[in-house]
Amino acid sequence: MTAVDTPTPLRTAWQPRPRPHPARVLAALLRRDLMITGRELWVILLQVGLTPLFMLFVFDTILGAQGIVGPGFADLFLPGIIALAALTTALQSVALPLVKEFGFTMEIEDRLMAPLPTGLVAIGKLVIATIRGLLAAVLVYPLGALVVGSAPWRPAGLPTALLTALLGAWIGAAIGMSLATTLPVQRINVTFSVILTPIIWTGCIHYPWPRLSSVPWYQTLTALNPMTYVSEGVRGALLPDVPHLPGWLCLTVLTGTAVALTWVSVRCFIRRAVQ
Repeated sequence: MTAVDTPTPLRTAWQPRPRPHPARVLAALLRRDLMITGRELWVILLQVGLTPLFMLFVFDTILGAQGIVGPGFADLFLPGIIALAALTTALQSVALPLVKEFGFTMEIEDRLMAPLPTGLVAIGKLVIATIRGLLAAVLVYPLGALVVGSAPWRPAGLPTALLTALLGAWIGAAIGMSLATTLPVQRINVTFSVILTPIIWTGCIHYPWPRLSSVPWYQTLTALNPMTYVSEGVRGALLPDVPHLPGWLCLTVLTGTAVALTWVSVRCFIRRAVQ
């Protein structure tokens, strides 16, 4: 007997096309958002310049010229400015657009209709905001050096500084997503002020954490702020001779905080999307 080849059935027009793999869909969304980020680079520059660089200018150039702060203050302050740029830029990059997208127009529905789990849509938002925050941290370093005329430079510490800024940006993005998906739209601006003010002023941006030992209650308060570990991690990587928290401790705390806040922010996003 001879075997008869069975013809392969042709797909008819009414049969549905196979669903694309979620990884491909997520990559396409990220690629689109990265293109938008490239076109909005000037917006990131404004976010970097408005608060961090003006703070650096006033505290170092203005107060330094009057002798109120010492000549080495800029070296201590610039790592904190890098941390501030990473966390706050990522926070604003995800929070403000989400408030708009979940608003009356419900622009988020276009993204939720993609063949992608809702949780991965949230992760994509966090990734893009983190990239913007890390980009802000990288940009503020040379801009800050131009403002004050110098900057601490230690090539061996750059990988640790970048990793610390990356974790800080991710934490900022997770905080922004949690706020934008849980608070009423009419209260979001007030809440930003209430949240950002203590984050900035108890985040050891202007001073090393060990030097707060003379004020133990305030030192304890700053230890509860994730910004403290971003500032100290970057400061220790660029200025190892300055008293600072151990780098391993900063990375451990930031990693644990990032994991916890990611879980919270993704759940808040999913719950808001379902509503």
